[in-house]
Amino acid sequence: MYAIMKTGGKQYTVKEGDLLRVEKLEGEIGQELVLNEVLLIADAGKYTIGKPVIEGASVTAEIVDQDKAKKILVMHRKRRKGFKKLNGHRQPYTEIRIKSIAS
Repeated sequence: MYAIMKTGGKQYTVKEGDLLRVEKLEGEIGQELVLNEVLLIADAGKYTIGKPVIEGASVTAEIVDQDKAKKILVMHRKRRKGFKKLNGHRQPYTEIRIKSIAS
């Protein structure tokens, strides 16, 4: 059994026990989350497709970690002018473990 869910403007294919990084969600480590935007559920060859979401379906997850990703460097430069500017960015994320999929 797997599901396609939407969170943080992105879609993820998940099944029970999966560990994944999503955009920052509010909550403490160990707290349970219920994600209600489920777009598709597949169970033993039977598919339930939402228009756009499945009413009453949810994915239950547990927050494993709240952290920031590795730093990326963004450099701006203008040729022949001697202008250089360097910025760094660390995107916050939430790592979750999928506990169950309810339809």
